[in-house]
Amino acid sequence: MGKQFVKEITSMNEDFPQWYTDVVKKADLVDYSSVRGSMIIRPYGYALWENIKSALDQKIKETGHENVYMPLFIPESLLQKEKDHIEGFAPEVAWVTHGGEDELAERLCVRPTSEVLFGEHYKNIIHSYRDLPKLYNQWSNVVRWEKTTRPFLRTLEFLWQEGHTCHATDEEALEETVKMLEVYADICENLLAIPVVKGKKTEKEKFAGAKLTYTIESLMHDGKALQSGTSHHLGDGFAKAFGIQFTDQDGKEQYVQQTSWGFTTRIIGAMIMVHGDDRGLVIPPKVAPKQVMIVPIAQHKGGVLDFAYDLKEKLSKVARVDIDASDKKPGWKFNEYEMKGVPIRLEVGPKDIEKGQVVLARRDTGEKMVTPLENLEETIVQLLEKVQTSLYNKAKEHRNEHTYEAYTYEEFKQIFNEKQGFVKAMWCGNQACEEKIKEDTSVTSRCMPFDETAIAKACVCCKEEAQHLVYWAKAY
Repeated sequence: MGKQFVKEITSMNEDFPQWYTDVVKKADLVDYSSVRGSMIIRPYGYALWENIKSALDQKIKETGHENVYMPLFIPESLLQKEKDHIEGFAPEVAWVTHGGEDELAERLCVRPTSEVLFGEHYKNIIHSYRDLPKLYNQWSNVVRWEKTTRPFLRTLEFLWQEGHTCHATDEEALEETVKMLEVYADICENLLAIPVVKGKKTEKEKFAGAKLTYTIESLMHDGKALQSGTSHHLGDGFAKAFGIQFTDQDGKEQYVQQTSWGFTTRIIGAMIMVHGDDRGLVIPPKVAPKQVMIVPIAQHKGGVLDFAYDLKEKLSKVARVDIDASDKKPGWKFNEYEMKGVPIRLEVGPKDIEKGQVVLARRDTGEKMVTPLENLEETIVQLLEKVQTSLYNKAKEHRNEHTYEAYTYEEFKQIFNEKQGFVKAMWCGNQACEEKIKEDTSVTSRCMPFDETAIAKACVCCKEEAQHLVYWAKAY
């Protein structure tokens, strides 16, 4: 595996950020637009998003939610209604000040998120406990004016889904918040083969205007963390700001309890950085636009192309299959589909046809195997499942190997000076310690895990009594 397969791609160990940029460009996932920090999602990249969206949308609907669509623009006066919320987003807001040649009487915000739009709408449609719960979701784009950008990971405009729900009680809203986080975790682990740590954000790191924020955190190949999905219990803060009230069963006026939760195209960046290698993308079979790529060998010889197309039709019943019948050389094709991360390459030439066999090559391991045509559909299905499981296990092993424990502040700082990954350490709950850690090490708290088990009695920073186990990391 030490062979230099793709000269155009920078080695991960040499320059990981440049490797990432090379991969997204060379694998034809994105192109740059004329607007700084905005990306054109190419068909191959968008096909990935469509597969993620399709799986997630099904789960959202299975949990009782309906899809709606809110406007792109938010009047400034509406955005100002929730003070903490607008303060949290103010640095990233893009404003529309003119319509044609005319200056607008009121500035319009290009939505960075839609809590206030849903709040205004819910005020108009919720009146009684019989109207609850309201379980809405929308698929849309949002704009956040980021200073530093990178395709998928942080762009001025990105695609996502955002769920917004209203409930009669705090308990119901909390249950919803956790339920949707579990849905995100399921998509990450079972579709994208990305292991996650589930937990609660600290007060400092929670969503602006939320009562509490839950998160799933994943570890990239370079040892940095990526927030891969969040779910927020908003409490009644937005309800009070917008006057969203209902009459309960006793005839009393109550404020609704709300949630919001979001999952974005940045998860494609996570998939790239968790599974990719120096040859390019490695895509888990369940989300791959093409799961099997057929490459005919000596296709100019009689019968080879006809056989390959028959094979494609046969295998298309069990997998997403394509064929490259272009006049490019087989070696070029091998290189191309390795770079694009197609899980299985199937090679077939005159000698294979004569022997009643094909050659299968796994993208994740590079392993080649000669396989009989008999029961080939079953073999393909089993191999795709094997690749999917193998990628998840490899990513989990990498995460476990790069998860450390720290008991003293010197030990904590030393780990981040010498290594990259998650560090589990105890925290007193005081924001001053959290800020000191960030100032000293550029490390942030990622979450307080659900399966929190104390590893010490004292805070790693101040030595006072510890309240929580925290996963710490440098993050994207």
